[in-house]
Amino acid sequence: MRMRPRSLDEVAGQKHLLRPGSPLVNLASDVGGTTGSVSVILWGPPGTGKTTLAQAIAHSSGRKFVELSAVTAGVKDVRQVMEEAFRNRDLYGLSTVLFLDEIHRFTKAQQDALLPGVENGWVILVAATTENPSFSVISPLLSRSLLLTLEQLTDDDLGVLIDRAVTDPRGLAGKVVLNDEARSAIIRMSSGDARRALTALEAAAGTVLAAVPGADRPTAEDDDDEDDDLDERDEDEGEDAPLPVITGAVLEQSVDRALLRYDRNGDEHYDVISAFIKSVRGSDVDASLHYLARMFEAGEDPRFIARRVIILAAEDIGIADPQALPIAVAAAEAVQMIGMPEGRLPLAEAVVYLATAPKSNAAYMGINKAIADVKAGNFGRVPKHLRDAHYAGAKRLGHGKGYKYPHDDSIGVVRQQYLPDELTGTTYYNPTDHGHEREVAARLAKLRDITRGSQG
Repeated sequence: MRMRPRSLDEVAGQKHLLRPGSPLVNLASDVGGTTGSVSVILWGPPGTGKTTLAQAIAHSSGRKFVELSAVTAGVKDVRQVMEEAFRNRDLYGLSTVLFLDEIHRFTKAQQDALLPGVENGWVILVAATTENPSFSVISPLLSRSLLLTLEQLTDDDLGVLIDRAVTDPRGLAGKVVLNDEARSAIIRMSSGDARRALTALEAAAGTVLAAVPGADRPTAEDDDDEDDDLDERDEDEGEDAPLPVITGAVLEQSVDRALLRYDRNGDEHYDVISAFIKSVRGSDVDASLHYLARMFEAGEDPRFIARRVIILAAEDIGIADPQALPIAVAAAEAVQMIGMPEGRLPLAEAVVYLATAPKSNAAYMGINKAIADVKAGNFGRVPKHLRDAHYAGAKRLGHGKGYKYPHDDSIGVVRQQYLPDELTGTTYYNPTDHGHEREVAARLAKLRDITRGSQG
């Protein structure tokens, strides 16, 4: 990727890792030789700069840089790198940075092969992963490395990256104009992924340059003589010829996808999440998945989606299906553990489950009604037989006197007043006839008949 930063100073985002004196900065400059053997594990979403940081560290410090991918490399490749690193250190005093991409794909045995080199300082391991290292990296390797978490690039970070790519000689060298609509669209559709942003920009630039005679020209990486010829052609054609413009329509055509009219801080954000919630509540599984996909593609924070799914399970399904809430919580934990894009799968499964589950807001309505009573002052003293009787003097006050212990009864339920006098006979929870609540309703009627008698 020709726009890859050549030094840490050019890296967009990750400022929390690039402050003066931080482990990465020290590793790149090897201040005082004190960080020469520190290995790091970079954990973050795709396109946040893991490979970029590794290469910048190697190039800034003058070390030899070796890159392996866990997708294609095996134990033999790792051992070969270790042997060469050992020789380079002993013969030439040259240290080696081994960048291992997607380390989570290595088996335990393959990761074990890294340990001798890391322990003895033959290599400085810079490993990258999109999955939680606590679950995907062996403990001995994890304990010998600094774990650094990369954050998803912000819209401002992506803006800096895009603007630089338009003007930088290594990029488009100012041969096109990117209008505000297209710039905002690239940022939206990139979802914090720098690679996705640059790929979209390059595709759109290729489209507009191909449409202008003589404009589909090589980049700064090509031969100087060819560039000189093009410069002469520019003079002949006139210096004031307008530059081709990348618009939203061009971008949409170039990347072969519909641009999402979705501003995470605007009306569309609220409209889509509202439609999503109402579709799940309304049991339309297809509409639910549609709006879920729109949020994914717009770069919505998956944690925000997961929180809404948990709330949906509690508010709109409740006891009609008691498994809804555990499934929603499990999906949220899975997203936190594995990240995106794989996190879309447990979220989608939870959404399908919730959309097709029986619905009830009885628990939601019940707690709201109870809170309204409390706020309005509709409450009284706790009945004496329910009060705490475990402190000195409590029995003298009558606390606990007359309390019936339900487990002493053969059916585990006894007639007894639990609500304050002022609220005797009040009901907050009224189960529906949907799903599991049908059984709850029948049981609850019997329970209230026993506990309240004629009061219920």
